[in-house]
Amino acid sequence: MNMKSSRKIVFDQTAKDYDEVRPGYPNKLIEDIISISCIPEDGRILEIGCGTGQATIPFAKRCYYMTCLDIGKNMVALCKNNCQKYSRVHVYPISFEEWKPEMNSFDIVISATAFHWISPEIGYRKATQILKDSGYIAIFSNLHPTPYTGFFQAVQKVYRNVIPEWRDPCNGPPTENKIKSTVNYINKTGLFEKVLVKRYSWTEEYKTDQYIKLLNTYSDHRCLDEKRRLALFSGIKTLIENEYDGVVTRPYLAVLYIAKKLGKKL
Repeated sequence: MNMKSSRKIVFDQTAKDYDEVRPGYPNKLIEDIISISCIPEDGRILEIGCGTGQATIPFAKRCYYMTCLDIGKNMVALCKNNCQKYSRVHVYPISFEEWKPEMNSFDIVISATAFHWISPEIGYRKATQILKDSGYIAIFSNLHPTPYTGFFQAVQKVYRNVIPEWRDPCNGPPTENKIKSTVNYINKTGLFEKVLVKRYSWTEEYKTDQYIKLLNTYSDHRCLDEKRRLALFSGIKTLIENEYDGVVTRPYLAVLYIAKKLGKKL
């Protein structure tokens, strides 16, 4: 198993924490997907990488038919539990790559903070094959806006002390560069009409233990050896308690990439 594959499955080890502290998405983002795609009231949605249902439930509440895929058995169990009152939602423990779909049958393919785990050469083409001719793909995620400030700048000292080989995100490429790269890739596939990008700024407050739980759901943190992971969390906890009154206000930039399938034969 390669590093990327191993990191894909670590989320399942902490499914309960994931369900408790991973953020959802702004309601305006969900409304924009529905409005832009013109999905009918009885429309069909495929969700790739549903996790425990952070993005599933807002669509389920609107009574769409949903097929939701995730490779984590614990994730799937929690998503099924969270969606049990929505009879049109069906959740399956299988990867998008392995799943055998009905072609040209879905109105929207959505993926929330998960599509980057799929090889783009496979993901985009398979998405167009299962979409109706009028269908849309909607990929979205919560990014950390740049530049880093406040706690998020100060905490990098803790990371450098414990994991010096990790790149300081304060010195990394701006968030807008990442967005442009994704847009360029989707447009260059030649499978969709020009991608539309929408941004949504919002914040979430975490108490110290909640923030540590959040970090514990990140694949790179989970893949650290236990000794260093605990040392890192201890240092971060001390910083939050001593310098930030036990509360972290995390800024988020939710980014939506949405594009209509090109009306041509593949």
